[in-house]
Parts: sequence; C-alpha cells; structure tokens
Amino acid sequence: MKAKGEKRAVALNSFLSPDQKKQVLRSLHEYKFIFISPEMLGVHSVLERLSEMNISLLAVDEAHCISQWGFDFRPDYLKLGHFRSLLGNPLTLALTATATEEVRADIVKCLGLEKIHEFIYSVDRPEISISVEEAGYQEKQKRVLELAASLQGPGIIYFSSKKMAEQIAAMLRGKGERAMAYHGGLEQENRILIQQQFINGQLNIVCATSAFGMGINKENIRYVIHYHMPLQLESYLQEIGRAGRDGSESIAILLYSAGDEQLSFQLAEGELPDQFQIERLFSSAEEKSISMSEIKQHEELFTGYCGFTETQWRFSADFIESRSKEAFSIIQKKMGNYVTERLQMKKTKIFEMLQYIQHQGCKRSFILNYFGEPSSSRPQKCCSNCQLNNEQYFYKKEPVPAAGPTYYDWKKELASILRQVSETDEKEQIQ
Repeated sequence: MKAKGEKRAVALNSFLSPDQKKQVLRSLHEYKFIFISPEMLGVHSVLERLSEMNISLLAVDEAHCISQWGFDFRPDYLKLGHFRSLLGNPLTLALTATATEEVRADIVKCLGLEKIHEFIYSVDRPEISISVEEAGYQEKQKRVLELAASLQGPGIIYFSSKKMAEQIAAMLRGKGERAMAYHGGLEQENRILIQQQFINGQLNIVCATSAFGMGINKENIRYVIHYHMPLQLESYLQEIGRAGRDGSESIAILLYSAGDEQLSFQLAEGELPDQFQIERLFSSAEEKSISMSEIKQHEELFTGYCGFTETQWRFSADFIESRSKEAFSIIQKKMGNYVTERLQMKKTKIFEMLQYIQHQGCKRSFILNYFGEPSSSRPQKCCSNCQLNNEQYFYKKEPVPAAGPTYYDWKKELASILRQVSETDEKEQIQ
C-alpha cells in the first residue's frame, strides 16, 4: 500500500525489532490500515492496544483458516471471534477463494457474525487450462525439466518436499533458467528477496512449497506445475489460481506418479501429534506436576521429550490452553479424539484429490461440482480429458543471455522492504 501512495499503513509482524514494535504501538492510532497476523493476537500488549481503538472495519483474509473443516485450519484463527468482540463487533469482511458451503457456515459461526451478506463468485477460471499427466517416478524429473524449458513463463513449480524444490531449482539454473527455490526453511530476508525478484522479473521460475504464493500479486504468471500431488482440492485450486490473473491464457499441469498419495498421507500425519506423543505429553506433565495452564511455559521440555515439530507443539499447546480448566484425563481424551477425527478428514481430502486425478471425465466439471457449482459451458482449451493439447502453450523461447554483471541492487531493495521509518519521518508522512 505504501508503494501505491498510502503512507498510513503498518504491519505488526516478526520483522519489527522490540523498539520498533513499541514505537508502532504508541502511534497506532495514527494509522489508517493495520495489518496483523492472528498469531500476534496472543501478544497481550498488542491486544490491549487494539481494544482501546475505534476499529471501523475488520477484514479477515484467508478466512477458511478459521474453520476446522478448512483445508488450512490454523488454531490461532479461532481467536478472531473473541478479538472481534473485544473490538465491539465492528463491520467484518471475511474473504476466501476456496470455501465449500460447510466451511462458509463455520466461518460465520466462529466469527460470531449475525446479519450477513454473502457474495459468492464462481471458482472457475476459464483462462486456465487444466492438465493431469501420469509419469513414472524416474520420468517425472525429466518431464518437469522439459516443461520448464518449453513453456512460456514466468511460472511456479510446486513441491511437497523442500529438498526436491532445491534440487530441481539447481538443475534449472544449470540449464540457464533464472530459477530459485522457496520454502519455509529459508531465512525471512531470503524469502522476501526471492518474492521481489520474481515479481520484478529477475526470476522466471520459482520452485516452491505451499509456503509460496500468499500475497504474491503477479498478474502474468503463465503456468503452474505441481510436481507432487496436493493434499486437497482446495489448496490445489488456490495454487493454480495464481496463474493468468491478467486474463490471458495460462495452463496448470499436475504430474502424478502411482503411489504419490503415500507422501501426502505422511505429510498429513506429520501435521498432528500421534497418540504416543499425546500420552507422553500428559504423563510427563502429571509426573512433573505441571498444570495445564502452565504447559506453554515448558515448550523446550515437551518438544524435546515428546518429539514435537513446531506445528505439532503449537497445536497441542493451543488445544490444552483453551481447555486448561478441565481435568487432565478429560483434555487428553478430547485431544486424542480430535486428532483421530482431524486425521481422518485429511485422509478423506487426499482420496478426493486422488479421485480428481483419476477422473476420466472433464476435470473442470469435477472441480465445479466439488464446490457445489453447476458445470458451466466449457472453454475451448478446457482440460486434458477434453482434447487439450499442451503444446498449444509451448513457445520457442529467446536464448537466455549469458550470466553477466547485474545492476539490480538487491540489498537496497531488501532494505527498503524491511526498513521501518523512524518516528520523526513517520509523523511527517502522516501529517
């Protein structure tokens, strides 16, 4: 927003130093737009300061994360209903590109919305042709390199593995492509740098995990390739929807190898603690006389003893904290049951994704029906089951120039993104 001329905008996030955060909180009333992650609502000073202000509009992006039935459910989003009540229940706008009827109902309930107006648009993107290709495990690597060399870019290639994203990006660079890998294991500065280079055209291909794409406003992405099978149709649709935002023809290609779903099952299981970890958590807390309300204070102890990943620990700590007044045994039973139900739901989503891949009819109609939409008239270049010829999207590329000196000052670019304006300068801009 600042780049577009709106100076009264600020983001409360982990990029801010403690001093910068204090300065922003002191002058929060001077801003017109405040961007904040739900995770920040767990910071008492932030929550207290915001509750003192008169908020005219609360906008919730990626609202499907609120719903336990949403594909990207995040426990921190559940705090938004309470947060909204602290603000005096202001006018609220909840936005999502991928919500079934069940998820939409859950969003309304969790946010405590009463008088609502729903604006529902079709999930269909007729400018994006849809293709599913089956390839052997060894053939898939060769095929993705062929596609990257043949398709008109820029493009995104999605992976479920950080290691594979790195490997394919390195192979592409070896063939002269301007490609980089993007995943959650990178430092924040590197992730922002890669995003900006892609947006500004310094990179033509990004090999990414699902961590890439949120907030990426690049209109001319011509293709999206999935090297691995997504865990659900909702995230698949959201990721391919990053292509063709300028309205020009684009293509989404999913590469499937028999057995790919096994990796999806492993990833789904790894997002939640298993029954053994839950048992160790509660038995350890009981042995050490740690109350449920104190669980979060012993993160290092429990993550090491129980073998929690960061995601598993955050889920476990939030689940227990929200029920800390209940008995140990009751919380443990509820947590075990919830994990079992949640994992079963994730497996159902994977099977639905597999059904889509193996569907012999129109792929576009399958997606529309999944989201409760009637099948519309099919575009001429519809899908791989409707006589789509992928070669229609192949263009002879101009030779990639030999690597030479670059005059793109990435350090300056990165500094401009991360730098917070000093108190004096900020007040001058606001005035």
